[in-house]
Amino acid sequence: MKLTNTQAMTYVDNHLENNALSVEPLNISIVTETYPPEVNGVASTLARFIRGLRDLGHHITLVRPRQGRGDSPVIQGHFQEILTHGIPIPGYSSLKVGLPRQGMFLQQWSVNRPDLVHIVTEGPLGWSALEAARKLGIPVCSDFRTNFDAYSSHYGLSWLKSPIQKYMRYFHNRTNFTMVPTQGLKNQLQNAGFERLRVLARGIDTDLFNPSKRSRELRESWGVKDGEEVVVYVGRLASEKNLLVTVGAFKAMLAIKPNLKIVWVGDGPQKSFLELTCPNSIFAGIQSGESLAQYYASGDIFLFSSLSETFGNVTLEAMASGLAVLAYDYAAAGQVIQSGVNGMLANYNHPDSFINQSLELFKKGPELDILRKNARQTTLNISWESVTAKLNQNYYELLHSYPPEEKKMNALALSEACIKQ
Repeated sequence: MKLTNTQAMTYVDNHLENNALSVEPLNISIVTETYPPEVNGVASTLARFIRGLRDLGHHITLVRPRQGRGDSPVIQGHFQEILTHGIPIPGYSSLKVGLPRQGMFLQQWSVNRPDLVHIVTEGPLGWSALEAARKLGIPVCSDFRTNFDAYSSHYGLSWLKSPIQKYMRYFHNRTNFTMVPTQGLKNQLQNAGFERLRVLARGIDTDLFNPSKRSRELRESWGVKDGEEVVVYVGRLASEKNLLVTVGAFKAMLAIKPNLKIVWVGDGPQKSFLELTCPNSIFAGIQSGESLAQYYASGDIFLFSSLSETFGNVTLEAMASGLAVLAYDYAAAGQVIQSGVNGMLANYNHPDSFINQSLELFKKGPELDILRKNARQTTLNISWESVTAKLNQNYYELLHSYPPEEKKMNALALSEACIKQ
């Protein structure tokens, strides 16, 4: 059927008005430069959100860099992947940054127009998606998930901090809104000039991360007897995780109990340094799924001195696993830990405070079990289902509030397509 330009515009305007509050499934394009089996908080969080969105009936197209020669796109029901070329990130050779593909996005989205675009990472692939979405008048939202400007100082690139922050601000301020995981980060970014920020927290799988996964066999392999505490760290073994402070805290605890052990779960460039400087260390490498859950639950105390987190998923995972967590007072820890009740908090970026709190935690004796039980209890109210529902609400609000002039751009694009048929 051929329509005149005026008829097509009228049709689209009526469609937009009648479906403004629609709860019909959406066609969503998600663009990211990291995804499982890559192991990091961004990848695991995104995978969990996508699972929840699929359960809600949405049609998801995931665009990401190819992770290796054997990597092939998944097409399953209302979920499909589009794989692009990427290059390894310096210092993170297992991760890739996607190369620019604006032409691909324009072509794909002209043929199969998504209701909205959700950009997870701000690399060249994400930038291409943002440019294409704006040219086509497609609603676009973004996530602020990684403090790349903070990372720069840990790799001798402090001079890049200001340019990186300017780029990140420019990138996110060109989207319709940006989602951040905590109110504290929202306040920080607002003060730095970021606009239209929404808080979207993270959930936790309390069935997977559960004290019941504690393994006597695993503990015995560490040379630990019943009643002896084990310190656990989970994350990348890299300078941006502020591991010198973790080592300092562990050594202070070691002075009280010389047989104390620390289990490092993860890998990274600082592993060799830790092998040389941190006694009584056990290196478990990268773990995931049930194996990761066992490592968490088989420990007793979780030390996390990172200062570069936007959230810190490992904090919730450790708490759900029944560990007594010590972390700095910000990000997820500052949001969910009540110091002395369900964990311990140290003053932000004060190594002495962190070390002193580690000793206080270690001296609690029987009270440590109370902290651990309270930590687990806290996480039972933080479900992925509720967080995904909030993301879903954000999507529909984006479509409903999309600026009228941009709706007209959508209408014009569709009218031209109708005229050509």
